[in-house]
Amino acid sequence: MIAVLQRVSEACVRVDGQAIGQIGAGLLVLLCAEKGDTEAVADKMLAKMLKLRIFGDEAGKMNRSLQDIGGGLLVVSQFTLAADVAGGNRPSFTQAAAPDEGRRLYEHFVAQAMAAHPMVQTGRFAADMKVSLVNDGPITIPMRMTA
Repeated sequence: MIAVLQRVSEACVRVDGQAIGQIGAGLLVLLCAEKGDTEAVADKMLAKMLKLRIFGDEAGKMNRSLQDIGGGLLVVSQFTLAADVAGGNRPSFTQAAAPDEGRRLYEHFVAQAMAAHPMVQTGRFAADMKVSLVNDGPITIPMRMTA
């Protein structure tokens, strides 16, 4: 499973001009399931995200987690994170999970996130989404979890 975490002061995802997910300070997570990923991989990734100390404390050091600050979590599916650009000029997405499996794992991740964290918003799987954000820092962290 691949994710890109962006520490944000605000983020919003829109579909057909309507805001469907919106947070203030917290994490915008772009999430991609790959072939062979499981619920256990998704759970491991979520646990790491929620505890990752990338928010500032009183001294400005990155010592606080999303859970520590009570920030928002905006989860957006993005299969293009599995892009392979090694050959030619057109990306290959053969390592991305099949759409049905990707949706299942995304929905599992979101359900687990909602059970573990009080402020979770989402995009819409496979929709044409417009994502806006104010990257705080900027702090952007790529993550990859495997079984």
